[in-house]
Amino acid sequence: MKIILASGSPRRKELLEQAGYTFTIEVSDADEQIQAKNPEHLVEELSRRKAFAVARQHLRGQNPAMDFSGKEPLMVIGADTVVALEGQILGKPAEEEGAVRMLQELAGKTHQVYTGVSLYRIEEGEVTGTRTFFVCTDVTMRPLDEEEIRAYVRTGEPMDKAGAYGIQGKAAVFIEGIRGDYYNVVGLPICALVQQMNGLAMEKSSRQQEEHRERK
Repeated sequence: MKIILASGSPRRKELLEQAGYTFTIEVSDADEQIQAKNPEHLVEELSRRKAFAVARQHLRGQNPAMDFSGKEPLMVIGADTVVALEGQILGKPAEEEGAVRMLQELAGKTHQVYTGVSLYRIEEGEVTGTRTFFVCTDVTMRPLDEEEIRAYVRTGEPMDKAGAYGIQGKAAVFIEGIRGDYYNVVGLPICALVQQMNGLAMEKSSRQQEEHRERK
């Protein structure tokens, strides 16, 4: 089965490679403007949009002249990560002062990191299965003074990351502890992802067996 990662995140790419998968990358152009009252719904919806934006390019309806017979099945993976503090969703900072404010809010407190993941299985130009889920990890950041925060922000590391920090980078020294999946904080809950991918594949196998029995 061919795997497509619908994300340009280098961290998600590294994690999927670390898990031993061979895959291609097709960056999603999905609309990420969405109103959501809670972080779990937000990351699930955004991951679904990202995965479908890529999946639709491989569907029969988008390519009516293409012969899909015998084509290798596809699995498209979309993901989105946000940080939440006391119910407030923190995305990626728009500028350095925004990153400073986010880190000042997070310092000395426990926050949550949510990653939503969506899977689309495609065979011969048709969607034959989907799954969407999220994983939440609690992260406790030690107290930080303004000098520490501004020095970190000047490195540029926070600017493309939800919550304005990278746990796998220079901000590792800010983290007192976590409860849950570390890789979820990095950007992809790889353990849950593998389980869901295997489950989706087994669902398809079970349906094929049932259809085979019905034809007998």
